Amino acid sequence: MYKRTLFTLGLLASLTACTSDEENPFLISSTQVGPLNKNVKINQLDSIFKEDSIVRQTSGPEQLRSTDEIKIFDRDGNALLSLEPLQEFDSTSTIGYVRILDPRFETKSGLTIQSTFKDIVENYTISRIENTINSAVVFLDEINAYVTIDKNQLPTSLRYDTDSKIMASQIPDDAKIKYFMIYWN
Repeated sequence: MYKRTLFTLGLLASLTACTSDEENPFLISSTQVGPLNKNVKINQLDSIFKEDSIVRQTSGPEQLRSTDEIKIFDRDGNALLSLEPLQEFDSTSTIGYVRILDPRFETKSGLTIQSTFKDIVENYTISRIENTINSAVVFLDEINAYVTIDKNQLPTSLRYDTDSKIMASQIPDDAKIKYFMIYWN
C-alpha cells in the first residue's frame, strides 16, 4: 500500500512538472517572452524561430536608418512579436524591446493584448502612468512591461491635455490595451 501511494504521488508530481510554466511557449514574465529571454542575441533569432518567418525592417540608406525593427510571423503569416535590439544595427546585441502582437502570449495572471485596464489593476501594481500626446502609458515594473491605452478611451478632459497627471482611477475599467511592450536593459 505504501509503495502504491508513493508511486501515485510520484506520478502526480511528474504530471505537474510537465505542465510547468517553462513549457508554455507563450509565457510572458519579467525575463522571458515565449522562447526569448533577456540574454538572447539578435543573431540567435534564426535558430529560435526556425519554424517561423523573421522580417527585418530597416528604412532608408544604411547611414540614415531610423529603425532596426524585427517582426516574427508564424507559419500562417500571423504576426507574433516585434523586436528591437538594445544596440541598434548590431547583430550581437541582446533584445531591448518586445512588442506583443499575438493574443496567445500571456503572463501568469492572464494579461494579454486583449486584456482591459481592469485586468491590469486586478493583477499588477502600477508603477506610474505617463501622459503622452495620444496615449496613457501604464508601467508595470514587476514584469518589465508597459502598456499604452489610447486617449480616445479616457474622459474628454484628459484627451487633449498632456500636462495633467493621469490617475489609475481616471482610466475606465473597460479601456483596451493598444500596445503591450516588454523592455529589457
